[in-house]
Amino acid sequence: MGNVDEGTGQSPQLRLDELLEELQGRLDAARGTRDQVRGLLEAVLSVGRELDLEQVLRNIVEAAAVLVKAEYAALGVIGPDGERLAEFVTVGFTPEQITAIGAYPSGHGILGVLIRDPHPLRLPRISDHPSSYGFPPNHPPMDSFLGVPIRVRDHVFGNLYLTEKRGGGQFDAEDESVLATLAVAAGVAIDNARLYEESRRRERWLQANAEITHTLMAGSPRSAVISLIAERAKEITGAELALVALPVDDAAALSVELVIGRDAPALRGLVVPVEGSLVGAAFSSAKPVTSENINLDEAVRTDVPRNDRLEAAVAVPIGTGDGPRGVLLLVRAAGGTAFTADEIEPLLGFAGQSAVAMELAERRTDAEQIALLEDRDRIARDLHDLAIQRLFATGMTLQSAGRFIEHPEASERVRRAVDDLDETIKIIRSTIFGLRSRETGAEHTLRARTVRAASDASAVLGFTPSVRMEGLLDTQVPREVADHAMAVLAESLSNVAKHAHATRAQVALETDGRHVVLTTTDNGVGLPARRTGNGLRNMRERALQLGGDMELVCPPDGGTTLVWQVPVKAE
Repeated sequence: MGNVDEGTGQSPQLRLDELLEELQGRLDAARGTRDQVRGLLEAVLSVGRELDLEQVLRNIVEAAAVLVKAEYAALGVIGPDGERLAEFVTVGFTPEQITAIGAYPSGHGILGVLIRDPHPLRLPRISDHPSSYGFPPNHPPMDSFLGVPIRVRDHVFGNLYLTEKRGGGQFDAEDESVLATLAVAAGVAIDNARLYEESRRRERWLQANAEITHTLMAGSPRSAVISLIAERAKEITGAELALVALPVDDAAALSVELVIGRDAPALRGLVVPVEGSLVGAAFSSAKPVTSENINLDEAVRTDVPRNDRLEAAVAVPIGTGDGPRGVLLLVRAAGGTAFTADEIEPLLGFAGQSAVAMELAERRTDAEQIALLEDRDRIARDLHDLAIQRLFATGMTLQSAGRFIEHPEASERVRRAVDDLDETIKIIRSTIFGLRSRETGAEHTLRARTVRAASDASAVLGFTPSVRMEGLLDTQVPREVADHAMAVLAESLSNVAKHAHATRAQVALETDGRHVVLTTTDNGVGLPARRTGNGLRNMRERALQLGGDMELVCPPDGGTTLVWQVPVKAE
């Protein structure tokens, strides 16, 4: 028999086996710790070497899942309000699962606990927590949970969520410690990526300002400068739609001068009232105004038509010195992030620089106009002082010479020549008068008259009709046609107020250089079966008088559309 240790009652061989097993266990634990530390270092390096923010977030989630052996992992980015998740990056879900589950969570239940109390949270079973209220349909089952906050400097950027420890075990304190360490490194990496992203964005703004200045110095027209402003702002901010609205008439409304992006044709030429619109609020306050969702914002009624494909928006005044010169509106696609203060600050500076560019373009246009007028005055003086005087002297010489001509036919020809010279002098004088005449004020243009007519009608309608204008209305439409169009517009809106019982009306005035088309539409009760009254007859007669026509359309579901179309020149 073997020897027995009197103190322990065990044979030396058995005790040696236990010591060897204990030593092996500690070696395995040390090896596991070494592997986990190595994995943590590799994860930190992987996260830190990337500068693209989106890829940084993806690397953080993937590294977290590997480090603590989690089946599913996610990173929720907290939105500007500090209460909801604005972005959600996941690992472990297939594209089919994501589609079946539907919209990403916004921060309720267990996820919201970490938002409200940013401290590590470890749970054996998610369902046991009082804040848990289950999963949406088609969501895979989850039990174990580990969550830690990610801080960027003193601000909580978001949270890491890990579920379902592989092998059916539970997340332990070591997993929590490793994940908390990764979260510290992730905060530094996110901060670096955001600083890099901000520097790149500022560099792009500077390049855009330089491009605008170059375009301006190259002699490009004001419209080209405005177009470039909208294009660059849309590109840099990742917006789906960009438009520039400028004040019309007495600045009671803004006209959409330029639209780039989705649904641009429907918005071009739209006239937006200052009151009750996002661009109007930015114009009147001379400050940026944002909306997280233009489709749900009660303060926004008339900027752009309701569209589920568009969501977050920001309106920035262009220039603030003596009042804004216009407004730049940017709208992101549905699902995009809201505009943050970090984005709006350089955008506001860009808009201020754009205002300077627009003012310089206008000053150059004014200078060119002055030069043109001065040139016209010089031509008029030369015609009056030189051409007319010489023609008049020639006429007098021919008239006096005619008395000495005895041949009747020759005398008649001289007389006709004198008459032709008199007629030529009249034509030149008429030309001089035209060169020296000045255009009437801007308040008498067709665009301004249209906006004023719609605004005046709001008192009897109970609402302000929307207005859309397109084409060279102020230059291609003669005054006579414009006067008829304004009379028809006033009569049409008066009919809507008296008979339609409408809550909404639209006015569209367009020209292609050949015809001018006035369209008024309302959502009222429509016209009676017998359409009588002097108003409709007068409007039709005005169209026929100018060689055009008028059409009334009354859909079965209500509403009325009046289309009044005439040529801009007599045919």
